[in-house]
Formats: sequence, structure tokens, C-alpha cells
Amino acid sequence: MTLRQAQGTGVRPVIGLTTYKQRAQTGVWDVTAAFLPAVYFEAVQRAGGIPVLLPPQPVDAEIVGRVLDGLDGLIVTGGADVDPARYGQDAAPETDKPHLERDAWEDALLSAAIDRELPFLGICRGMQVLNVNRGGSLHQHLPDLVGNDRYRIGKGQFATNEVVVEPGSELDALVGAKLPVKSYHHQAVDTVGDGLRVTARTDDGIVQAVELEGVPFGVAVQWHPEEDAAEDARLFAGLVDAARTYAGAKA
Repeated sequence: MTLRQAQGTGVRPVIGLTTYKQRAQTGVWDVTAAFLPAVYFEAVQRAGGIPVLLPPQPVDAEIVGRVLDGLDGLIVTGGADVDPARYGQDAAPETDKPHLERDAWEDALLSAAIDRELPFLGICRGMQVLNVNRGGSLHQHLPDLVGNDRYRIGKGQFATNEVVVEPGSELDALVGAKLPVKSYHHQAVDTVGDGLRVTARTDDGIVQAVELEGVPFGVAVQWHPEEDAAEDARLFAGLVDAARTYAGAKA
């Protein structure tokens, strides 16, 4: 699938993207704010979608339903670690302080999206949210497992790692058998959640992508495709194309 195909004639689907909600500084202001790096929604725009931001808020089934009524696709974005209590563990020393409101909001959005068969893409934290949502667990600190910092070298600098993709998967159709990816994470999937198929790994066996079986488009990757417009734009094109089909079916 090419970007030209994704941007072709037809409806421009609305894609919701989850956001941070934490302290931010701009100009004279130092406040709690909902925000998201522009590379995320710019990737959606280039793929032919209309991005809208979904800030964390109290979970309510009516609110979640109303939000999803206005969407044709969903992206659960990167950010802080998922609360280990959600998968039955105590927090490791290296695990981030939990963002409980965001955890609950994204979990509710994903559950409702899956029920509706709304196309979705999980990115980094988003893949971990999906795995926990499906009853899986996480490795809380990868250096303890792999013996190095190859996935998060720190200081806002993305590491490059090569992933090997499962033949015949949705991911294979989008990006091919192998590709270099931009990594910035210190956690990863441990026990794989119900209904999830592992579709990419690195050479040390760490899970790098999963797909939810039984839905039209449910892909999640451990890396940051928004950081590589040349290679990973195809993931956003795939989501937007699936979202266009979803929008057409409900019109």
C-alpha cells in the first residue's frame, strides 16, 4: 500500500489520538496540560486522515461511546509506563509513577474500539496498554532481561533496532519482512494477551509488534513509527485506509 493510495479519493477519515496530561511549560505558563508531539498527528495528516486529540478524562461509558461515535480510527500513543497493578504486579524501582487517569481512559477507549471493530494502532506504550487490556503482562525493566540499554539510550535520543516481521501478517503486508525502527522504551510484552498474535521481534526475542485477531485492523508496535516518515509512514497509511473503509460502512 502506498501513501498515494491512502491519500486517494474518498472520505478523509477522522483519527483520534490519545494524549499526555501532565506538567508543561510554554512562555510564562507552567501548568498541567494535555499535549502530544506534533509528529504523531502530522503523520496522520500526511496519510490522508484528520487527526483529533483525546485528552485523558474520567472514564464514563457514555463519554467513551460519544467520542468513538465521531471517530473512524484510533491511535493509542506513547508515554509513561502502565501501572503494574493493572497486571497484578508491584512496581519495580525503575517503573514510572503511574498516570491512573490516562491508564483508565485508554483502556476504556481500546475496549470499546475493539467491541465496535474500530480500526486502531498502538504505539510503544499503546502496545503495552493493548497487551494489558487483553490480560497480558509486561517486563518492567528490559536492561534486567537483555543486559543493556539498546531500546532506551536516554536523553531524548531514539535508538535504532532491526525488527523481523512474521510472514503473512498485516504488518508484513504494510512494511515487509524486516525494517530498522526507532526505539525509546524500557518495558515490553511478557505474557501475551488473549487474542493477540506476535508479528515482530528483535534478534533477542523481545516482542516488537502484535495484532489482534478477529478485527479488521488492530495493529500495535513497540517502536515509534511517527519518528521515521520514510519507512513507517506505511503504518499510518494502513490505519487510515482501514479507517476510510470503516467510515464508508457506517455512512
